[in-house]
Amino acid sequence: MKNWRRKSDGQTPKSYEIRVDDAELPRKTIHISGRLSFSNAMQAHDEILEGLHRSAHKSLTLDLSDLHYFDGAGVVVILDVEKRSNAADVEFALVGLSGGVAGLLSLVDREALTRRIDVKASKPKSIPLQVGETSLAVMDDVRVMVSFVGDATLAMIHALRNPGSVRWRDVLFYMERSGADALPIVGLISLLLGLILGFQAVMQLSQFGANIYTANLVGLSVLRELGPLMTCILVAGRSGSAFAAEIGTMKVSEEVDALQTMGFDPVRFLVTPKLLALMIMVPMLTLYADIIGLLGGMIVGITSGGLTITAYVAQSFRTIDLWDFGQGLIKSEAFAILIALVGCMRGFQVSGGAAGVGKYTTSAVVTGIFLIIVADSIFTLIFQYYF
Repeated sequence: MKNWRRKSDGQTPKSYEIRVDDAELPRKTIHISGRLSFSNAMQAHDEILEGLHRSAHKSLTLDLSDLHYFDGAGVVVILDVEKRSNAADVEFALVGLSGGVAGLLSLVDREALTRRIDVKASKPKSIPLQVGETSLAVMDDVRVMVSFVGDATLAMIHALRNPGSVRWRDVLFYMERSGADALPIVGLISLLLGLILGFQAVMQLSQFGANIYTANLVGLSVLRELGPLMTCILVAGRSGSAFAAEIGTMKVSEEVDALQTMGFDPVRFLVTPKLLALMIMVPMLTLYADIIGLLGGMIVGITSGGLTITAYVAQSFRTIDLWDFGQGLIKSEAFAILIALVGCMRGFQVSGGAAGVGKYTTSAVVTGIFLIIVADSIFTLIFQYYF
């Protein structure tokens, strides 16, 4: 039998005593007597662990029969010792529980708090499993998109048949947000794009004395491809994300459920104004971007290509016709529909609070830009080989 040092919590000359009995190997018994309270719990905890670690034993018994004061801090000490014993594969037993001590310990779930948790490293998923899960997710996303496109189509048919049912004030609001407010950034990007195209064209064509063809390259590139493409990418980043965030926030705050409860169709109420606004404003933004892009190319052709304004404009008119403008406008109309549908669809898919809003807003932008690129490729092939 070993007597360990005694500690005092300032209330009594002898507040607690810890005695370690390891005569009967392989079991070690630790006797705790006196007071085990908040004032001395840390010291007692350290002594018990010291007694536990001094020799290798396969079992440990805590004897609390001589405790005459025990509070919540004592419970924490006992539970921590038991948890450490379980983690070290030491059999643990608690004996000598008096009425008060047993009653206090009965208030906690010892098994749940002291259970040993074996953390197993998760195995990485195999490549076929990842491909399969991704394929199923894409198929489910396509199913949701087809269903949503059907609902939006019915809503638009209803709007055409009943123009008075459309919330035109909201349409004007979204036209301002997605169109007028986007003019500065669209104009700046289009001007820079025209300057870059013009500069690259002049640098290459000047080697062959063909500076005049800068107008051809800039004009066709901007009108057919880059004008509608860059405009709609900007609209997807601005308006598509805004639509997803707005509807997603309404979904999280249960405003969408409230609309359904009051008898409103959420698609007609929320999607139709946004879709109409983009269908009207995006082609206008594209036309604006085309003009600014052509102006940027002309600036470079005049300043760096040695061309005159008259020569550049005349060459542009010889190269460009209305069908070149038409291709860009047709693409922009299709892109506008994609942006509005994807943004609103992602908004209705939001769940899980603020994190869900951020997740699906990001997804709206990424999906919108991806579908714009795919649609642009399809339109380019169709216009090239069939028109």
